[in-house]
Amino acid sequence: MLSMQSLLSLIGGLSLVGAATITKQPSQAEIDAARAKVQPFSPVSNVKGLAFDRFVDIWLENTDYATASKNPSLSKLASEGILLTNYWALTHPSQPNYCASAGGDNFGMDNDNFQQIPSNVSTIADLFDTKHIAWGEYQEDMPYAGYQGMRYPLSGPNQYVRKHNPLVMFDSVTESEVRPRQIKNFTSFHDDLAHHKLPQHMFITPNMTNDAHDSDITVAGNWVDRFLLPLLKDRYFSNNTLVLLTFDENDTYDEPNRLYSILVGGAIPDHLKGTKDNTFYTHYSIIASLSANWGLPSLGRWDCGANLLKLVADKTGYVNWDVDTSNVFLNQTYPGPLSAGTYSKYSPKWAIPTTNERCSAGHGIVDVVKKTYKDQKPTYNYTSPVPYDTASKTNLGIKYSRTKDGKKESRITR
Repeated sequence: MLSMQSLLSLIGGLSLVGAATITKQPSQAEIDAARAKVQPFSPVSNVKGLAFDRFVDIWLENTDYATASKNPSLSKLASEGILLTNYWALTHPSQPNYCASAGGDNFGMDNDNFQQIPSNVSTIADLFDTKHIAWGEYQEDMPYAGYQGMRYPLSGPNQYVRKHNPLVMFDSVTESEVRPRQIKNFTSFHDDLAHHKLPQHMFITPNMTNDAHDSDITVAGNWVDRFLLPLLKDRYFSNNTLVLLTFDENDTYDEPNRLYSILVGGAIPDHLKGTKDNTFYTHYSIIASLSANWGLPSLGRWDCGANLLKLVADKTGYVNWDVDTSNVFLNQTYPGPLSAGTYSKYSPKWAIPTTNERCSAGHGIVDVVKKTYKDQKPTYNYTSPVPYDTASKTNLGIKYSRTKDGKKESRITR
């Protein structure tokens, strides 16, 4: 019998288009040729989790908390799940938030440029693969699975855009024979739904109209009604599934970057429907919660110390940090190699992750990170629930505390 790795290698070898990381926008002719050849890949798995068996991450765009809260579609959805009243983005503009959701850092990114991140940087795909948990992205209007171009169509109004596609930015994904074909469009989503081939982790991105970026929250709310509400009534989709509907960032850059975020789905206990959770979360909390739910290791970056979703923390016994948000903005980032000098300063140095912490998920650091960065000093204090950088004075002076085993712990970012 073939091992899982051998099977994946065989499947990859049967691909009609070899893996390659692109460096420029493909032409329409190249897109058409690839679309005729590339076959989407839809692995399935059934790894039991502590709080959920499937997680669906759906991001809308650029909307302030107050604006989103007044939308009747989102308000109704919140009444059927848990409203996260203290969930935060990490910076501006869009792309660094998407990057962070997959890689545990945004590496100083402060722009929506064509970015490609070297293969020695690991992602959530590496975490899922440690237990063979099937994952996939679904990007509305992407022309074919694994497309790496900046946008589609190539002219006219934007629909699909690369900057809203987390995993396509990473060489560790695009250099694989298999992984790019797990980044698919909505046609594949509906096919996978119909054939019961949905993965256990999904990241879903509507197009630039439906996500409110090039429209408004009313249009996005209507899309939620059309797309998500029927899925929540689908027994296969919703069975022990946790769905997070959130935003990449707020719209007012000089205001605190807090987001209107909702948890819904079959994994929500009845007694928690219509409730609120004021625990401090960021996009990094999702990586940490996925790790804790399925017993996965950490990337050793800002997911390491991130608070866990309370549904998961309650299952593990982890005590989340209470963060004093009176001095929290999270609307810029520290220097890094992906900075264009807009909201951060350029630095050629790639951040080094930690390799020896247990992290909030409690399962240490993924082996590929430990091997790659062995004996190197971590760049930041990744045990903090709030990302910060002392050298550039980014996000300093934020207090956080908790009571654990009867003892009060108090810290400050400095």
